[in-house]
Amino acid sequence: MELTDIGVIKDLFSRHGFSFSKTLGQNFLINPSACPKIAEMGGCGENVCAIEIGTGVGVLTKELAKRCDKVVAVELDERLKPVLEETLAEFDNVEVIFADVMQTDLRKIIEEKFGGKETVVCANLPYYITSPVIMKILEERLPIKALTVMVQKEAADRICAKPATRESGAISYAVSWYSAPKILFRVNRGSFMPSPNVDSAVIRLDVKPESALPADEEKRMFRIIKAGFSQRRKQLANPLSGAFGLDKAALCGIFENLGIKPTARAEELSLEDYARLAKLLK
Repeated sequence: MELTDIGVIKDLFSRHGFSFSKTLGQNFLINPSACPKIAEMGGCGENVCAIEIGTGVGVLTKELAKRCDKVVAVELDERLKPVLEETLAEFDNVEVIFADVMQTDLRKIIEEKFGGKETVVCANLPYYITSPVIMKILEERLPIKALTVMVQKEAADRICAKPATRESGAISYAVSWYSAPKILFRVNRGSFMPSPNVDSAVIRLDVKPESALPADEEKRMFRIIKAGFSQRRKQLANPLSGAFGLDKAALCGIFENLGIKPTARAEELSLEDYARLAKLLK
């Protein structure tokens, strides 16, 4: 069954009474080359297991199943159950869990289903939930090698922007703290059914080892970053003064001791600068 053939998909949907949900942001991949590339470049292979987030009709699921020892897919829309039972019938190494990924214990899935094998996560995420899902996976410090995700092109540029650049934002710093991000390839809007109004890109986040920063300092660091970028056009001392209840002059003194310009804005600091600030702003 060629799941990137529009005629095949329409027949599937007709037989199973399925229709797209705008609320769930459903845009299913019909580009025949995209999913094999995601599976290959996402780290799939022998003795590797995969978690997939969002199955669609199973186009990416099939490519993961061909390459990985086991695939557990988490899909929110239970209306896809009869569709997936048909499209994934040939694979005995795939398990689909119908649940909200934001409420799912992914660590438990890895521990109970994969037997200690190397794990990767792959997903074609609805645009509205891109950042929450990425941050959930990274913040939970799951034992995974990499997270490979299809996202809106503009979101990919922002997520993968290097800290201390004009293109960076709070999400750029967070992603770079937990992983090494890179854009793998672009995907035009015509690669989806229905076609969205924007182009997409596939990114891969190679997960870093545990942080040496104590948990309380790490939490404070992200609080500082979030405060700074909430008013990114202002000098960083201004939003931090309000967020931490500190005198601006005292903050500028701390900046100078750390070699940071008192007039610096959020995007001018490196991750290391924020980590050093977190040690002092208790």
